[in-house]
Amino acid sequence: MKAVTLGPAGTYSHRAARAVADEVEFRESVTGIVDAVADGEYERGVVPIENSIEGSVTETLDALSNREIAVTEEIVTPIRHALLAQSGNFDTVASHSQALAQCRTYLENEYPHVSLEAVASTARGVERARNDPTVAGIGHPDNAGEELQIVAEDIQDRKSNATRFFVVAPPSERSDAGGKSSVVVYPNANYPGLLLELLEAFAERDINLSRIESRPSGDRLGDYLFHVDFEAGLYEERAQEALADVEEIARKGWVRRLGSYDTRHVLY
Repeated sequence: MKAVTLGPAGTYSHRAARAVADEVEFRESVTGIVDAVADGEYERGVVPIENSIEGSVTETLDALSNREIAVTEEIVTPIRHALLAQSGNFDTVASHSQALAQCRTYLENEYPHVSLEAVASTARGVERARNDPTVAGIGHPDNAGEELQIVAEDIQDRKSNATRFFVVAPPSERSDAGGKSSVVVYPNANYPGLLLELLEAFAERDINLSRIESRPSGDRLGDYLFHVDFEAGLYEERAQEALADVEEIARKGWVRRLGSYDTRHVLY
């Protein structure tokens, strides 16, 4: 099986993708990954969906709502950030914006005067550090190689730092089986109690929502869609009944069932 994920080689996404496929190729954006899988170029894609410190990855949420795609698995992996540089003398720290945010307290305390540079991925930041002695990168300590020093390890603000990744596949691979499910709901409506109605559809059937998040629809100001993760498989009668209610509430809009899946914990 061939998978695609955020590159270049050495990103945390790459580490998660190796649990899915032996052959992994890369794109520079989550949108590019989802598009490539939806168009049938790859059998699987691996995209970050949520971090325990910084929350949801909005680019992933938007990409999942813009294309017909299936979620077939959830991978959870701990995140260990290290500061990597050619020496202890640098004036810029480059990494993915999420990694910079996850290490905010450390950087403010230890390097208050350095410039922070957001790049496409943690691996891209490490690549910058290899090519420029004035730049440090943030990435997994294994990415130091022979060219870089590990200036400091475990610099994330919380030691419990972990990221959820979604394994995405073409729509034909969507499954109703699994312990969790994800849907995207666009009500195309706005009235008092709308969100309460959506929540009650699940609460009345004793279905726990593990995440609900709103994102702008992009159609007009103040118009939103909702990403919902819940702890039940789409094969379950209670889930089918809940979604029937949700589809009635969103009858002027749409409901996209991303699929049901199980969780795999991958340790590095």
